[in-house]
Amino acid sequence: MPLALLALAIGAFGIGTTEFVIMGLLPEVAGDFDVSIPTAGYLVTGYALGVMFGAPLMTVLGTKISRKRMLMLLMGLFIVGNLLSALAPSFGVMLIGRVVASLAHGAFFGIGSVVAADLVAPDKKAGAIALMFTGLTVANVVGVPLGTLVGQSIGWRVTFGLVAALGVVGLAGIAKLVPDMPKPEGVRLRHELAALKNVQVLLAMAMTVLGFGGVFAAITYIAPMMTHAAGFADGSVTWLLVLFGLGMVGGNLIGGRYADRALMPLLYVSLGALAVVLALFTLTAHNKVAAAVTIALIGALGFATVPPLQKRVLDQAHGAPTLASAVNIGAFNLGNALSAWLGGLVIAAGLGYTAPNWVGAVLAAGALVLAVVSAALERRDAIPGTVVAGSVPTEQRTAISH
Repeated sequence: MPLALLALAIGAFGIGTTEFVIMGLLPEVAGDFDVSIPTAGYLVTGYALGVMFGAPLMTVLGTKISRKRMLMLLMGLFIVGNLLSALAPSFGVMLIGRVVASLAHGAFFGIGSVVAADLVAPDKKAGAIALMFTGLTVANVVGVPLGTLVGQSIGWRVTFGLVAALGVVGLAGIAKLVPDMPKPEGVRLRHELAALKNVQVLLAMAMTVLGFGGVFAAITYIAPMMTHAAGFADGSVTWLLVLFGLGMVGGNLIGGRYADRALMPLLYVSLGALAVVLALFTLTAHNKVAAAVTIALIGALGFATVPPLQKRVLDQAHGAPTLASAVNIGAFNLGNALSAWLGGLVIAAGLGYTAPNWVGAVLAAGALVLAVVSAALERRDAIPGTVVAGSVPTEQRTAISH
């Protein structure tokens, strides 16, 4: 694997840290700005919305320049957003800083996935994508706990200052290590938009929303679930999230290894097992050891779907994958927002803190159904003379390919 992937992984590490570290620092931020915890929660919501809308917006704006230059500009935007958060004189300014930083998130992972795949041989593409996403998963094991510890001990502003410094390292790495890859000839914005009409691309994105939504239905409410149902102390939640992060790292690497060999079978296994484990979590959540093991499994099975789903979007988008890849990153955040909302509804309905696990199981099962449908349509499309609605004819694919 080329060293350029290390630079992309460093950028992903910084982005993953800033996305999740705020969840552990909400009390400190709320206290400094004299706002309520729910109000401080807008820093999480604002970031997620920024990723959803920023992914396609920034990708479209970057269609006129090389991918390397766009990655550098995105890291610059990330640095500015985190510096703005670190120096914010008011809550409103910090919220702006969070949104500015989030605008880089989706496009960075979307364009970065395309670059990572182009750096290696065809049979190593999913592995390259997984290596870049390793930065995001390791952030949940190292960056978020350390950032939370620094923020609680020294000050949350220091945490965001250090995250901005990570962005500088990532920017320097991209400038030095990523080769200058010019924008592919013959690919226009209309081609990128046309890829979003492909039924297989849309199905892969829907699998992303439901599959990863299943994960976050449980993880969003992990703190009250573990303290009330399993009997963990409040301080133990951080280490449970570290277990979740370790599972993510392992699942991501496994997904990257096997997606290049058997992409659809990997999706069947990981999504099916995820649905079962989430359903069982309603029972294992009442035992400390079983709950800890289940949390790690949820992280592993959830992130085992990331490299194959991202690769499937790239494959099905054919010669114009950049926008589709970035929009798929936004789909992860859409799944997070949807599942958090549904999980909150079942808790508010009085069904208990373990009820979101059933929501997650249903969402993951829905993703499995879509995977089966997607494979069936693909087999039908392979029959001579049969074309799936929304697919791109072979002649057009050749015209817009790299």
